[in-house]
Amino acid sequence: MKIFFIDIHLIDFVDILLVAALLFFLYKLIKGTVAINIFLGLVSLFILWKIVDALQMELLSQILGAFISVGLVALIIIFQPEIRQFLLAVGTTNFFKNNSHFALIRSFFSEQIEFDIDSVVVACMKMSEIKEGALIVVTRQNELQQYVRTGHEMNAIISAPLIENIFFKNSPLHDGAMIISNNKIMAAACILPVTKKKVEGNAGLRHRAAIGITEISDAIAIVVSEETGRISYCIKGEVEFDIVPRELQEKLVIDLELQNDK
Repeated sequence: MKIFFIDIHLIDFVDILLVAALLFFLYKLIKGTVAINIFLGLVSLFILWKIVDALQMELLSQILGAFISVGLVALIIIFQPEIRQFLLAVGTTNFFKNNSHFALIRSFFSEQIEFDIDSVVVACMKMSEIKEGALIVVTRQNELQQYVRTGHEMNAIISAPLIENIFFKNSPLHDGAMIISNNKIMAAACILPVTKKKVEGNAGLRHRAAIGITEISDAIAIVVSEETGRISYCIKGEVEFDIVPRELQEKLVIDLELQNDK
């Protein structure tokens, strides 16, 4: 099929649909961040370049093409957090999980996660009642070793009293985050990256750190507010406030895939 001076084939429609899906997925990842404005500007510039190239305006096309080519290196630096989040989303997608044809492949890369949910939920409930601030990070595939090393390494068995003691206000380890991995408390007082996006006005540094670590990893973060005692649940860069203990347990079971496969 020929539209004006352009030959259109079936593969071209497929190509356009795939590119549109990719752009939409990228847009969803960076929506609400400063990078969205840069992303929209780059898309506009790329479309302009392709139009100019189709109109055979060679000089302007070469200038725009050179600018885009040279700018790729800078874009990798600018969009480093977003690129990392995109690759993480692709690597942890449910596509392999839901497709039986890839069950064997998935089995090589995934392990059954063991996690003492009850101890964490009980500790969060008790800390919530006395308004004791806490930030607990539960890892999944990414064990966050680079952040474990920023705190006090423990490698301790999970227990509610231990978690409560670590976040006790007079404890030397109460500041920072606790990282739980492989069903053990790997470290406490860890330093986490904070999110750069706008969050709810009364959300403090713990919430920003919880959102930040879930933006760049597949981890789950639980926050107990020191001011209000409310429990918050963070995953994939999103936060849900005012979680009751029962909801916390249900969310952990689902997101850690601890339920029996049906």
